Amino acid sequence: MSATSVRTILRRHRLGPAPRRGGPSWTEFLRAQAVGALAGDFLTVETIGLTRLYVFFVIELERRRVHLAGVTAHPTGAWVTQAARNLMMDLDGHADRFHFLIRDCDAKFTTAFDAVFAAARIEVVKIPPRAPALW
Repeated sequence: MSATSVRTILRRHRLGPAPRRGGPSWTEFLRAQAVGALAGDFLTVETIGLTRLYVFFVIELERRRVHLAGVTAHPTGAWVTQAARNLMMDLDGHADRFHFLIRDCDAKFTTAFDAVFAAARIEVVKIPPRAPALW
């Protein structure tokens, strides 16, 4: 049923649109969910010498602050885990502000990587394959 059909039926019965429900707007809901959440992923950069570099970054969703965790030509599970440790040191005493890290199911994110965040009481949330962009 299309929006036009619904509008026609409502007009025919002299009914207005449904009253707005109480509660937060969609924007307010999304902002509330962003509090205390991090998201991490890789992006690639092609150099002038046609070398592909992998950039691991983490973004604070609430503040939209990006942390560059590391750059390498050959990311491995051990390298990503060390980048996570370095990130936690860079966050210093502010790591307690975060409750979640959102990441994909890339094989480079090992259980050791997840353990770095678990030690800081940050729950790792894995998005399913082919999930739509979250930010």
